Formats: sequence, C-alpha cells, structure tokens
Amino acid sequence: MGRPLFYEILEKPATSCMIAICTVIWFYVQKKNIGYAQLGLSYETAIEGNHWRIITSAFSHISVIHLVFNMSALWSLGVVEQVGHMGLGVEFYLHYTLVLVVLSGVLVLGAYHILIQKFKLEYFRRVTAVGYSCVVFGWMTILSVKQPSSKLELFGFLSLPISFAPFESLILTSIIVPQASFLGHLSGIIVGYSIGWGLINGMDNYWAISMLGWIVLAFVFSLKRSGAFDLSFIEIEPLTDPSLPSVLASGNGRTLQMSALPLEGAELV
Repeated sequence: MGRPLFYEILEKPATSCMIAICTVIWFYVQKKNIGYAQLGLSYETAIEGNHWRIITSAFSHISVIHLVFNMSALWSLGVVEQVGHMGLGVEFYLHYTLVLVVLSGVLVLGAYHILIQKFKLEYFRRVTAVGYSCVVFGWMTILSVKQPSSKLELFGFLSLPISFAPFESLILTSIIVPQASFLGHLSGIIVGYSIGWGLINGMDNYWAISMLGWIVLAFVFSLKRSGAFDLSFIEIEPLTDPSLPSVLASGNGRTLQMSALPLEGAELV
C-alpha cells in the first residue's frame, strides 16, 4: 500500500502549489467560458504587444485531458524537491520554474520569428501555444541531467528512463496528440539542458524575487497597454507633462525656442 497523499503533498509543496494554480485557472476559464485563444501565446499577438500571454499561456489548458496529462507528469517530476542533497530542492524548483516559464515562451516566439521571417512560413504567425508542458519538458530534461538513473512514472503504469524521457516524450506526444506544440516542447527541453548543464545558473532568493517583481510589473503594464481586460483602476502616469511648454534647441545649439502648442498624435508613456 502506497503512502497517503497528504504526506506526498508535504514532500512536494511547490509542485502541489503549481498543480493547484493550473487546476484553479482551468476551472475559472471553463466557468467564464474563456477561449484558449484569449489566453494563448502566438506570434501575431506578441508583436501587437500582448506579452502578458507568455505567462497566461503557460498556466492555461485547452481541456481536462490536457490538464491531467501535464499535471500527472509534473507530479512525477516533483521528486526534484526531494533531492536537496543533490543541489536541487524546493528553492531550486521555485527559482528555475520562473526561468522555464519565461525563457521557454521567449524561445517559442524566437522560433516563430525565424520560421516566418526567414522561411516565409506564415502558418506560424497564428499558431497559438497554450499549456504547462514547456515547463514539464524543462524539468524532465533537468532531472535527466542531474539524476540520469531515475525513472519517470506517468499515470501510475507508464515508466520511462529519465535519461531518454525528454525526447521519448517529445516523439510520443507528437504522435498521440498531433496538435501538440512540438516547438513549445522543444523549447522547454533546450532551456532545461541550459539549466542542467549550468549554462543558466546563479539563481538565488534575491534574483528570484527581483525577477518575479519585474515579471509582475511587465505583465500588468503589457495587460494595461493591450486593453484586453478592463484595468481602468490602474493608471500609468506619462513620463512628461504635455501641459508644460516644450524646449526646442535650434541648429546652432545656442538659441532656445519655447512652444506651448499641444502635442497632437503623440502618446508619451
């Protein structure tokens, strides 16, 4: 007989919180009848300034099957929290989850940009990525580097050698679920290897909190600018006061002209 779930949750607090967050968001999205296209990440929406979608796309899921598959894999990967003696542990998990969420999303957009601009594949302009699988594949990869002898248990009956799990899962997912984001999963693997091999390192509480603060600030600013949701209670003050006269320098650098005319067509933020 296995251990009670309560003890498992206590040993995987960060993983349990991430699963709870994704589950609550899924229930909220279903209740409010919000389409994944309203939260997902695509090249077209990104160039329009909807950078907040890098975050919302990661924590949103299309269906309950999509949610269960990702959360089941994430739960198995929670072993990262239990091996603090190997330089991993809860803090490591929280620090680099932030990195995986942001960098995998940025990498996906970079891949879309190359495919669209260099190879003229306009199809990728409107492809919408959604789901936590970028982060799941990232942790799968990190674990394969840090603890190559372990196994990944999925759904309680499928066991994969962790050293091959990232690419086995990449191929298996692409076959079973044709609409799965190959580029999204591959981006998670690339960021995961960068962390596992130490190419991305040095994250501590200070940098994690600083990064989280900047993410929150950029998220709110981007969300406000996009107008996708009503954030009228948030005011972004302009950097200059248009009611004040502007100072214009003449070509010789010695004469100053004062202009009190309003700035038309210009938006200073």
